[in-house]
Amino acid sequence: MMDEAFVEVDMNAGDDLAAAFATVRATVVQASSVFYDTPATIEKTKRLIAEAAAQGAQLVVFPEAFVGGFPRGTDFGVTIGGPAQAKGRKGKDVFCKYYASAINVPGPEVRRLASFAAEHRVYLVMGAVERHGHTLYNAVLFFSPAGELLGKHRKLVPTVLERVVWGYGDGSTLSLYDTPVGRVGALVCWENKMPLARAALYGKGLEIYCAPTADDSELWQASMRHVAHEGGCFVLSANQFCRRRDYPPPPEYAFSGFDEEPAPEDVVCRGGSVIVSPSGDVLAGPKYDGEGLLTADLDLGEIVRAKFDFDVVGHSSRPEVLTLVVKDQPQLPVTYASSSSGKDSSE
Repeated sequence: MMDEAFVEVDMNAGDDLAAAFATVRATVVQASSVFYDTPATIEKTKRLIAEAAAQGAQLVVFPEAFVGGFPRGTDFGVTIGGPAQAKGRKGKDVFCKYYASAINVPGPEVRRLASFAAEHRVYLVMGAVERHGHTLYNAVLFFSPAGELLGKHRKLVPTVLERVVWGYGDGSTLSLYDTPVGRVGALVCWENKMPLARAALYGKGLEIYCAPTADDSELWQASMRHVAHEGGCFVLSANQFCRRRDYPPPPEYAFSGFDEEPAPEDVVCRGGSVIVSPSGDVLAGPKYDGEGLLTADLDLGEIVRAKFDFDVVGHSSRPEVLTLVVKDQPQLPVTYASSSSGKDSSE
C-alpha cells in the first residue's frame, strides 16, 4: 500500500496564503479624446500611460473609442425614410471626417501605442475606432510590455444608433490573453449586457474583465458589480470624462438630442470609471469629478475566494441542461476557393 502524504495547512495563516497569489496593480484611465485629432489623442495617451506607470501600474485600461473618438451627440444626418437631399450629404461629410480619425490595425498609430507599452513596461488595453476597408469597428486593442499587439476585440453589436457608423464584430475576436498579470479580456459598453458574450469569456477562464464604456449612468455601476460577482473576476471599467469643449464647436460639430446646444463647460459625459473585486466590492471609483486615474491592487486570490461560492462555468454550471456553443471562426462575406488561409483578402 502506498504511503499517503498529507500537507498540513494553518487555516489562520492569512498572510502566508496571500503570498501564494499574485497581486497586480491596475489603473483605469478616465479622460477625453481630442476629437477629430488622432495625433493629439495619441500624444495624450503617451502622457497618461506615463502617469499610470509612475504609480506602479502593470495594467492600464483606457475608455471605449478613446483613439478615434466616441461620436457623442451626433446623428450623422440620419433620418429614417427621409429624402436623400434633406441631410444625407451633410451626414456623409461628417462620417468622412470621423472615418479619417479612425486607425488601421495594424498601422502607424498601433505601432506608437505598442511602443508606449514597451517604454513603460505595462500591459495596455486601449479602446479604438478601427478602420478596415471602408467599414469602422468599435475595437479594443491589447498590448504587452514587450511592445507586441497581442490582438483585438471588435464590439459584437453596436448600441442603437451606433449601428449607423460601426460594423459588427464576430466570435473570432472574443479573445482572452493569458498573461503574467492574469487572464485578460474585454467586452465593450452595452455588449456587457449580453449574457452569452460574457459566458464565452468566462468559459476561457477570464480573471481580469475590462469593460471600456461610454455609459455614465448609475445603472452601469450596478451592471459592473453584477458582472464581477457573476464571473468571479475583477472588472475594470473605463469611461471618458468630457465637456462640450472637448468636441469641435458648432457648426462644425453639433450636439443633437439636447434641448439646446450645450455650453463649452457643460459636462456631456461624467465618467463613472470603476474597479470592482470578484466579490462585487468597489475597489476604486466611481469617479465623476473630472479626468484622472483610478488605481487598485488586485489580489488574484480573491478570484478563488469568490468562486468558492459560485463558479459560473465550474461547479455552479449544469452542462447537461444548458450549454453554449461559440462560433469563433471569422465570418467573412466573401471567400475564395484559391485561398487556403481563410483570411479576408483585404487584410
